[in-house]
Amino acid sequence: MLTDTASSQKSALRAATLAKRDAMPAAERQAAAEELAARGLPVAVEPGQIVSGFMPMKTEINPLPLLRKLADAGARLALPCIAGRGKPLIMRAYQFGDQFKSGQWGIREPTPDAPEAKPDIVLVPLVCFDRAGHRVGYGAGYYDRTIAGLRALKPVVTIGIAFALQEIPQVPATEHDQRLDFVLTEKEIIAFSKAA
Repeated sequence: MLTDTASSQKSALRAATLAKRDAMPAAERQAAAEELAARGLPVAVEPGQIVSGFMPMKTEINPLPLLRKLADAGARLALPCIAGRGKPLIMRAYQFGDQFKSGQWGIREPTPDAPEAKPDIVLVPLVCFDRAGHRVGYGAGYYDRTIAGLRALKPVVTIGIAFALQEIPQVPATEHDQRLDFVLTEKEIIAFSKAA
């Protein structure tokens, strides 16, 4: 079955790319995060627009410097909360200094009393990506479900953020995979045409 083949291919790509990412020195990872923040987003963010980010885990690129810059410019922030396996993420309002709770895998999440938010721009974590706008995540499908749900409600810009070394020649994409609009790395902004 095609989906089983794609799943096993993604598992192999995930393992290989995470090994490369994990081998990056911490100073290089921090410099990349600062470079991303200095460059900013490839789309205009109007004051009051909602940008959802994420709390970095393990060796992921750290989006917090970028989120701080966006907040300082007037964006409203949101962070994801896991509602359960097979369900889309719940995006909750967040401001720097807010309290967190420990979610799945120990990832920091806004507390349940933080209001839900429907972001205009979604910063998407990923394990690897290709030049067609496809990504491999961690395998649970949370972001694909979340992005599909948001796109059914309104126009949403999806922006993957990653280290340049996380690029691969081709992701074995399936019909459920949501394409990204952009990927930002420490080296460049990659825009994806919807026609491709």
